[in-house]
This record gives sequence, structure tokens and C-alpha cells, in this order.
Amino acid sequence: MKNFNFPILNDQSPNSILARESIITHQNNDQTQSEQPLNEWDFNLRTVVSSLSGTVAASDALGVIEFDPSDNIFATGGIARKIRIYRLNSLLSPNDDQTDVVLLDHAAAYDYYICTPAKLSSLRWRPGTGGRILGSGDYDGVVTEYDLERKTPVFERDEHGGRRVWSVDYSHWDVHPVLGASGSDDGTMQMWDTRCERGECVATVRPSGARCAVCCVEFNPFGGPLVAVGCADRRAYGYDIRKLSDPVLVLDGHKKTVSYVRFLDSRTMVSAGTDGCLKQWDTDQSRVVRTYEGHVNSRSFVGLSVWRNGGLLGCGSENNKVFVYDKRWEKPIWVHGFGPMGGSEPEFEQGFVSSVCWRQVGEERCTLVAGGSDGVLQIFVGNRKKP
Repeated sequence: MKNFNFPILNDQSPNSILARESIITHQNNDQTQSEQPLNEWDFNLRTVVSSLSGTVAASDALGVIEFDPSDNIFATGGIARKIRIYRLNSLLSPNDDQTDVVLLDHAAAYDYYICTPAKLSSLRWRPGTGGRILGSGDYDGVVTEYDLERKTPVFERDEHGGRRVWSVDYSHWDVHPVLGASGSDDGTMQMWDTRCERGECVATVRPSGARCAVCCVEFNPFGGPLVAVGCADRRAYGYDIRKLSDPVLVLDGHKKTVSYVRFLDSRTMVSAGTDGCLKQWDTDQSRVVRTYEGHVNSRSFVGLSVWRNGGLLGCGSENNKVFVYDKRWEKPIWVHGFGPMGGSEPEFEQGFVSSVCWRQVGEERCTLVAGGSDGVLQIFVGNRKKP
């Protein structure tokens, strides 16, 4: 799965000993429990979507899964140069007591698909469009928006010099609801005005002086002016979109590339790195609150998603398993292998779980969709255990 390897760029920049000791001290002080984590959830695999012919190809690898604003529809993208649209209700049995896993073929499972000119690395629904406009970033360095009703592209932006776009997102702040942003291998985060036909550039930010790749971009989904980026220089940054000359946050704690940054709440972020750990950050004090370890991640995109209502984190792993962490505990509360037909043991040692996405609804019941480097989708449902 060479196409999903990270750009490991300039990962040897030094951290001061005092900074490291400060981070470690804060982690020790804030850790609520260092022993076996308490699992309050029962997770079950409900559906597997794959090629029932058994054919597995590198061209099927899934790089991104995103739910729409209604949380009833999700889209996938990856190496296959297709955006596939699925309706969750058509993939899950209405019977909560089901014990058998539903097996579906890709060709019959999705509602429709849209062919794209390049491999996809990012998808994100544009706010304020009622789920009609879906933005994408691709391996050719192009940001494209698709009208899902017409199933055609309606916007294209090619300002990264042909360098791969790793991440695309949109502002949720009422003051500036028309901003889009993309992070690229060219070492920049670019922001543009979505009202303009050609996407007029608002600003170009280069977080790292060494021109390290910008691997992820996320605006604060709770509103406000903060946008977070993760870079191959081992750091995550936060910028105030009203003044982009310098970051207002520098989160320095990972030992390798920061691959994902996600907001858990308005004051807390979670980052993932190719050092094999996740980190929770207090954005008010720019410090590490907790470090999560258990999954395997040294070079590939394995996905990161947070379920804010329940305080759960989901990620993939290079040992072909999906991991769930509770934000309160350092160790995973649940692990499941991407084996054949949903089995517990991985079938292909070279495979890995490459994308995950939580459905952002409910408090006592949750849904996690995960995708693999072999193109297989698995849908898990969790129910909070009764006291």
C-alpha cells in the first residue's frame, strides 16, 4: 500500500528537554487511571461491505469516510477514483437483537458513485448546503466540489502546484462561513472564498519553515476563528483566521509526523501521529492532557475520528485492526480485527485499517464505520452497558 505512506519529512527537529519533562509531568498529573480501562460499551460488528467475489486489490484502498450533516448518509473515497454514497439505514438491519453479520457486495450496497479524475485523500461536506455539496482533495493537488444532486463537479481549485492535497475543510464560524482550506505536500495551508467561482485565495500559510507537508486541516466545528493543522515536522498548529501571520497554538509532543487533528470539544483537540500514539490537548494551555497507545502506526494513514457525545476516539492500525479509546483512559477499550467476512483475525498481513468515522448522534448508542486498505467497509454499533 505504497500510495498511502506518509511523507516523513524533517522528523528529526529537536525538542527541548525542559519541554519534554513538562509534558510528561502534566500527563502524569492528569492521568485519571493508568491500569485497566473501564469499558462502558458493548460493540458489535453489524455489517461488512466487500467484494463477495473475494478479489482484493490495492486499487480498492479506502482513504476517507465522511458522514453528511444529517448523519444518515456517508461517502467514501480512495485509490479507486470514485466517491461512493451510502445510506446507513440500507446497510443496517432494523433488528437490534441480530446476531448474524450482514454481508453485502459493494456493487449493491451504495446508492450511487461519482467518478473522479484522481485518487482521493480527503472528503468534507460543505456547511450550509443541506448536504448537497461535497468537497474533495486529491493526489493531483486539486480541490473539487461536487453537486450530489446533479452528480457533477461545480468548483475546482488547483493552487498547490500539483502537489498532493491531504486534507480539505470548511469554516463553521458564523462571522466567516464562506472560507475553505486545504493542506498539501507543498507545505502550505491555503484558504479561499467559496463564493468565488475560482476560489479567490484569502491566505497562504506555511506552518513549518522547513516546508514540511501539511497533512491535516480542521476548523473548529463548534464555531469560532480557530483552524488546526498537523504537519510532518511533528507538530500541530492552531491559527486565528483573523490574523494568520503567526500561530496562536504550537502543540509539540509527537515524535513523528502529525497525521490528523480533530476537535473533541471547543477547548480540546486530539492528534494522531506516525509515532503510534494519539494525544489529547488542552488548547487553552497548549499542553498534553493524555497520550493513547495500543494501535500500530509508523508510516500510513490509518484514520482518526472522535465521537463527541460519548467521548470516544476511533482509529485504524497497521496490524489490520480498528481501535476504540475512551478519552479518559490511555489504553484502548475495544479492538476488532478486519478479518475475512468480519472475523476477528486479520486475513492479510499486509492490509491495514485506513479510515474511520463516527456518526455524531445519540448518547447511549453509537455507530462507527471503518474502511480497510483492501476496500472492505465494516459497520459497528455500540450500546452503553446498563448499570
